[in-house]
Amino acid sequence: MRIGMMGGWNTDSGASFLAELIGRAWVEESHELTVFTFYDYAFHGTQIIGIDEDYVIRCFTVSGYTPDKLNPVPFLTSAYDIFVVQDLGMLPKDLLGKIFHRIKKKAKTVNVIHDGKLSEDPAFYQFDWDALVCFDERYKNFLVKVYDREKIHIIPYPCSPLAKGDKVEARKNLDLPLEKKIVFGFGPAAKTAIEVVPTIAELSRDYPILLLVTTKDKTGIQEFRKLRKQGIMEIELVEEAPDIKRLYDYLHASDALIFNKKSASHVVVSSTVLQCLGSGCPIVARDSNYVEYLDKEVMKYTGEEELKKKLCAIFDESKEYKTTMKAAEEYVKRNSAQAIGKLYIDLFNSLLTKVKNE
Repeated sequence: MRIGMMGGWNTDSGASFLAELIGRAWVEESHELTVFTFYDYAFHGTQIIGIDEDYVIRCFTVSGYTPDKLNPVPFLTSAYDIFVVQDLGMLPKDLLGKIFHRIKKKAKTVNVIHDGKLSEDPAFYQFDWDALVCFDERYKNFLVKVYDREKIHIIPYPCSPLAKGDKVEARKNLDLPLEKKIVFGFGPAAKTAIEVVPTIAELSRDYPILLLVTTKDKTGIQEFRKLRKQGIMEIELVEEAPDIKRLYDYLHASDALIFNKKSASHVVVSSTVLQCLGSGCPIVARDSNYVEYLDKEVMKYTGEEELKKKLCAIFDESKEYKTTMKAAEEYVKRNSAQAIGKLYIDLFNSLLTKVKNE
């Protein structure tokens, strides 16, 4: 099958993470993929973290960039039967709209919805999609208010592949202490853990704990530096936005990943959590709508005392810890890039078959 996909690629955004997982799964299954993505000077995310494959074309700017740019030639001359858009809100919609009628002439069109609510931008609704994909019923519940129900399809958000590692080896490679319990936070979300640092520090009376943070978020870096100066607990701060391999090295070295994001005002899926679920590092997450679609796959807490109990359960490798690890592994297998990629291919085939029968 020939597939054209427009959206993030080789950046640290959630939309790019999803596109790369399913896109590379399609390539592994011998489908012909062309990726249309952001110029390297105006992309969605905070950093480009990979080297582009030969099927990647950088040909437009992120929405709101001044001036918006989109080179129409790659879209009009590339061969594809299916055209997939990832995270339409981040794309130069009006420029895409000017050539969309030509794309429709040669391909069935699919919009993968990343927005957690109905967009207030009129430009979002100028496209006549053959199908829309959303991640679960929460998304579908608001989409049916605007789009035809029969065009909306639920395909879960994919996970990074199961990839456990050796803790001792990972710590040696990263020059991290072997004897400490390491609680890890990374990326822009790491700064949300700042408010629970005193709680984690309380456990240092019973466990030798190191808080490991990798981030390039300037505000987060400043705040963690302040805490480190106060001597509240041992904190190692690395100013880095790791690629997936490096990220998994940190996860393999850690005893727990802390995810302290409060609920958003709209529907949301945490790409951070799903990116890390298969690492073998247990995730301790604030009970919010970022993880409400998950059950025992992560260890949820609502307050300080519960957070301490969850961390102790991990450090002591309790029954709850073992249950979490088993559930996480099963979830990752069910929602692997290959499994989710196939669901997309099934949808594409149904759209193409419908054309033949009409």
